[in-house]
Amino acid sequence: MSHLIGYARVSTITQDLSPQITSLENAGCQKIFSGKYSGSSKDIDAQLQSLIDYVRDDDAVVVTRLDRLGRSLNAILRTINKIHEKNASLKTLDGALDTSQRTALSQAMVSLIGVFAQLERDLIFDRSSEGRAAAIQAGKHMGRPPKISDNERKQIRKRLKFKSISKLSREFEVSRQTIMRIRDEQ
Repeated sequence: MSHLIGYARVSTITQDLSPQITSLENAGCQKIFSGKYSGSSKDIDAQLQSLIDYVRDDDAVVVTRLDRLGRSLNAILRTINKIHEKNASLKTLDGALDTSQRTALSQAMVSLIGVFAQLERDLIFDRSSEGRAAAIQAGKHMGRPPKISDNERKQIRKRLKFKSISKLSREFEVSRQTIMRIRDEQ
């Protein structure tokens, strides 16, 4: 016997869950998982995992909208796949997706979500790469700022003639390896 299992999520602590919960109750959900998340993926993953662990064969997970399952298309697709691995289905109350009949249309919709998830990843990678290239071209240092300035590097190289690596590492509050790298620079 299948059960309707609801899932409600809002993105910030100040948002109200009650409209989603009311909609899920009106749709006949016997159990509803819910939470308010301000972006902590660990909290979201734990709540979704609780839902996935609870779901049994032929159950239907119900959400008001598809975006309630995750913050990215990739996360949504992973959740849909986990639901399907449990032999359960997914239904959105807004009518965007219903995988309960495993029709060609519902399978195509899930595939499209996968295509768009990959597109989203590719676009993010491209924008990041373009931004990084522009910053490097503009002479900006990428990564963590150096602990040791150019002037301090010169001082270290001079002092290595009469001080040990260990003493310099304590004096400049860096590791011995950092002092050795500076020593080996030309």
